[in-house]
Amino acid sequence: MSPDSVRLLNGSSLCSGRLEVKSDQSWSSVCEADFDQQDAEVVCRELCCGPPSVLQGALYGEVEAPVWSKEFQCGGHESALLDCRSSGSARNSCSPGKAVGLTCSESDDVRLVGGANHCGGTLQVKHLGEWKPLQFIDCTLKEAAVFCKHLDCGSAVSIEQSPQSSVWWVNSTCVQSGSALRNCVTTEGFSSAVELTCSDSVRLLNGSSLCSGRLEVKSNQSWSSVCEADFDQQDAEVVCRELGCGPPSVLQGALYEEVEAPVWSKEFQCGGHESALLDCRSSGSARNSCSAGKAVGLTCSGRRGAAALMWFKLTLFFY
Repeated sequence: MSPDSVRLLNGSSLCSGRLEVKSDQSWSSVCEADFDQQDAEVVCRELCCGPPSVLQGALYGEVEAPVWSKEFQCGGHESALLDCRSSGSARNSCSPGKAVGLTCSESDDVRLVGGANHCGGTLQVKHLGEWKPLQFIDCTLKEAAVFCKHLDCGSAVSIEQSPQSSVWWVNSTCVQSGSALRNCVTTEGFSSAVELTCSDSVRLLNGSSLCSGRLEVKSNQSWSSVCEADFDQQDAEVVCRELGCGPPSVLQGALYEEVEAPVWSKEFQCGGHESALLDCRSSGSARNSCSAGKAVGLTCSGRRGAAALMWFKLTLFFY
């Protein structure tokens, strides 16, 4: 589905050009002073392109009237530019050469579409120049985690199958042999496709399973470790639930390697009932460092209703 509120004009592809935004059936250019890197990340995602690679005024022609009147204030996680907050002050003009010119990298070969955000929805693969849903028979959460990692979306939380009229089918035996994905994909008629939900904002690294590891939290497209002093049992209950795991069984610093910069700057204050860690309240005081051995290491009990998982190597890119 193509977006109906943003477009890039005069570029060499659908992923480059002068930015225009639609409101009240009218298209407006955007002034460079009202648009930053986080806003660009949202636009590129909305257009199903890769991350922004160039953000510069007058790359694709001078500004044309009218001009968008407010400054965008995106957090970088929104699925559409018009979902972002905007400033209260209004702008009626823009200096020559200051219209936003944006170049996004080309789209990934894998994407999730139709969900609440870019980390959930129908799993699609681009093959032979065409996007189609992916059929992956007996796909487990551990296998699906490869896709979540590739999309920078944390851990795999849930998988379902949904009927689709035309899908790409993956031969799992072929994939296990180490072949590139393009050599393992064929087309099928009516079948089912993978509906995948990734955690988006939390992940556990370097553990023995998807439910154990060093905790990292994502904000503004960056992953941060969490200091043990800023995290307690109720916070752990929320994380384990968000990842689709059972209750926390071990909460201890330095279980899964030392803390790596950056460090999450606030203390979490969860009640234990929240569905996501970033829904919890946080302290007003900020932390910039964490003592050695004090990064949160967390082990949740096994996934709810999950059987033993088998791992195999999945090559995501087309060579």
